[in-house]
Amino acid sequence: MGKSATRSNSAAGPINSEYDRIRTRGRPEQSWGTQETMWPLSRATQSATASTRVGALAQPKRNFQTGVHLNRPLWQYSCGRTSALSLVDANAMQGAASDRVQQLAVAKTYPQHLPNRYEFMYSCGRVSPIWDVSACSPAAPSEPRPRTVDLSVHKRPHPLFQPERSVPWEVSTSAKTHRPSGRTQDLSTPKLRAEGLFREPQWPVPETALNAVASPRCTELARAKSLADGFQHAREIQWPVSKAARRATASGRLNDLATPIQRVNMNVLQFNPDAFQVKPLALKAQLSSRVAELATPINR
Repeated sequence: MGKSATRSNSAAGPINSEYDRIRTRGRPEQSWGTQETMWPLSRATQSATASTRVGALAQPKRNFQTGVHLNRPLWQYSCGRTSALSLVDANAMQGAASDRVQQLAVAKTYPQHLPNRYEFMYSCGRVSPIWDVSACSPAAPSEPRPRTVDLSVHKRPHPLFQPERSVPWEVSTSAKTHRPSGRTQDLSTPKLRAEGLFREPQWPVPETALNAVASPRCTELARAKSLADGFQHAREIQWPVSKAARRATASGRLNDLATPIQRVNMNVLQFNPDAFQVKPLALKAQLSSRVAELATPINR
């Protein structure tokens, strides 16, 4: 026991040391494309035994494409399910179908299910309710109810409804022999106008229009709208000066305001230090404490 344990420890020593060395370095030295593991396996992993469930999951799936099923397109028209088109077993070929299976295997014999039938044109794929009723059917000689008869009658038009008249219609005899009145003939006579876009500026006025007298109401409506009280028309830009304004004499105040200010030339004022005179009262004035406080400069 001692020798075997020593041998196992000595044999496992290089593996553990190599594992510790790689783990401490943080990155294994491995070349891609080999069958070796990226990280060395520990002793616990090497001596571990898989459970029954892990062994069952590790079994690969069975390959059914063998023999006659090799490379057969099972999934082409089966929507992911296993194709039902396969070789039938010999035992199945010798089997006998039951009465129920034979009944289900019988095809329908309804003639209305035939393709390209005109009943399917406006039925959205449903079975058409139109079919021939046999004379021997118990429902064939039955009479409809009064309510069914009322519902089957089409909608009647309005009592005052008149159908549309054709474009060419016959003229009545009375219309053909009728003679228009004088007023109708006057209205039907076209106006006689000279050629051109505008009519003549003068046209004859009948004598009755010349001798007509307007009524008081027409006279009132023909009166122009009067101006408001106090209305003044716009004054013209130029208007004559009245004689009183030309003979007026200006007062002394107007003469003082009209007198222009006489100022000395600026070239002379630049060399005159006493250009402005200070009033005697201003020279004798005393500053108040507030003014002296405001006049004191701020020390910054």
